[in-house]
Amino acid sequence: MQRIGLQANSWHVNKEEVSFQRVAAEPKLISIEAAPQRITLDLQRTAIIVVDMQNDFCSKGGWLDHIGANYEVLQQPIKPLQTLLPKLRSQGVPVIWLNWGNRSDRANLSPSIIHVYNQDGVSQGIGDPLANGSKVLEKGSWGAALVDELQPEPEDIHVDKYRMSGFWDTPLDSILRNLRIDTVLFAGVNLDQCVMATLQDAVNSGYDAVLLEDCSATNSPSYCTDATIFNVKQCYGFVASSTDIVGAIQE
Repeated sequence: MQRIGLQANSWHVNKEEVSFQRVAAEPKLISIEAAPQRITLDLQRTAIIVVDMQNDFCSKGGWLDHIGANYEVLQQPIKPLQTLLPKLRSQGVPVIWLNWGNRSDRANLSPSIIHVYNQDGVSQGIGDPLANGSKVLEKGSWGAALVDELQPEPEDIHVDKYRMSGFWDTPLDSILRNLRIDTVLFAGVNLDQCVMATLQDAVNSGYDAVLLEDCSATNSPSYCTDATIFNVKQCYGFVASSTDIVGAIQE
């Protein structure tokens, strides 16, 4: 019989019959320190979502640099992710790159989304060209691409998003469910905006959420970070460090 579907969710078929039997993978359990409590998670049922580590946010010459915002602080997750992601891949943990990748015609963007990035109607916002010719957060543009320091592997999954939350108008939820994922690790930028919005919707959709504090950053004022960390621990999930995950995998 031939297998169809993903490894985590597949049938076996031939001309005469179909088997619905799914073979459960042996759990890969690790325990790590976290807040508000220590947690144990199964790497077989875990994925990491890395949010918006894109040139427009994190690179010189990108959109934030163009408008005079601090893009360098958003580079902080790069180094810990360079260490963490290979370790997770070695354990079969899916790496999901969740990035702005807007349509060139912006046909699916409401005025409320466009206004966030162009409040006076004449500033350079989504889809507008920068001096280097890249169009802000537009799919296929340099600005929407991952930073050079974070190179994806062929098995990684890429999801375009069009809102602060990656769960709206995207296939993210379907992908996670098809992979049989229960627990989602969160990383990327901006911590208090797209990371937090996606994490909230993940929890509201029934997933376990673990925010990796050292793999996340924002250029918002420090009180925004404090409030985000507080709210994750209080209302939505857990806060942990990638170094503890790396250490637990190596044990």
